Amino acid sequence: QVQVVESGGGLVQAGGSLRLSCAASGIFFSINNMGWYRQAPGKQRELVATITRGGSITYADSVKGRFTISRDNAKNTVYLQMNSLKPEDTAVYYCNGVFYYSGSYRDYWGQGTQVTVSS
Repeated sequence: QVQVVESGGGLVQAGGSLRLSCAASGIFFSINNMGWYRQAPGKQRELVATITRGGSITYADSVKGRFTISRDNAKNTVYLQMNSLKPEDTAVYYCNGVFYYSGSYRDYWGQGTQVTVSS
């Protein structure tokens, strides 16, 4: 009933920028928290940034000052602006959303988008 689709990944040189987008579609009443996570080869998936429905934001220490998360509730979309990229940012980036429908909250993930930062 819910689809979450990321876009905007690619290959960029160190110091460059990318903007990721995550669009949700389907039948649901509302979206609460949304967030970005990433997973590098051989490592655990880690939180990058989250944003609540009301706009409260958290960041991982490793991306503070470089990444910016935002959302457009009318479009059911969350964005991640990534600046000053480093090789250690290389990972598959996943979008997550908590949706309310059928009387409860449910968690959905996108398929992931690859971000590769060359030195």
